[in-house]
Amino acid sequence: MSLQDKYREVTDLASELGISNLEVREQDNVLYIDGTAQSAMDKDKIWDAYNKVDPDYRSADVVMNIDVAVGPTKEYTVEVGDSLSKIGKAYGVSWQEIFEANKDIISNPDLIQPGWKLKIPSA
Repeated sequence: MSLQDKYREVTDLASELGISNLEVREQDNVLYIDGTAQSAMDKDKIWDAYNKVDPDYRSADVVMNIDVAVGPTKEYTVEVGDSLSKIGKAYGVSWQEIFEANKDIISNPDLIQPGWKLKIPSA
């Protein structure tokens, strides 16, 4: 069985999600999957599909370089009583996308502080 057959579910999902510049190639018994996802959630879906095929990440036969497209962002200053979910709802994005865009500031998505300036990815 070729690696492309083994990981067909992963590469098919990448195509279905519209991963731009998708490139799948097999070289020296390693499958390389490159491209750009429209969101961190799409990237996570691809990793989840990979995890179903190789649950312990032990095969060491895939290299995935999936970037997340950087679109225009807005800036939001956190106020008392805010949560990532509340902010996300106001901007039409998920709290996970806000968390991904601000990992340099936020270490725990349940603990955000008033005054923090967060990048809000485009919906």
